[in-house]
Amino acid sequence: MLSSPAGELVARFLIGGIIVSLFAVIAEMVRPKSFAGLFGAAPSIALTTLGIAIIQHGKDYAAFEARSMILGAIAFFLYAAAASWLLIRYKTRALRPPLGSTVMAGRVAGILVFVRH
Repeated sequence: MLSSPAGELVARFLIGGIIVSLFAVIAEMVRPKSFAGLFGAAPSIALTTLGIAIIQHGKDYAAFEARSMILGAIAFFLYAAAASWLLIRYKTRALRPPLGSTVMAGRVAGILVFVRH
């Protein structure tokens, strides 16, 4: 089924849809509702992508992809923390801190990838 590009798309659609639905159910059960976003699409798409990577390329490739996702999550956390801090501290317009934080997150991600190798 995964040997053709169309088969891969169908598999991603089906598996991703099922996993997104499961995470949506978990999000509905979580209190407070502010945590519901944690169980949104990103974790389910990541799991689907890793599953397909294991099937198509093997465990070593999927492990590399998983490590890359972890580094991206660290960079995103730092981005969100910096943007939130800047918005609260300086009470500025909502566009400036995220733009500055994006540059910082890109640099952090680059440093993490460099240090990892």
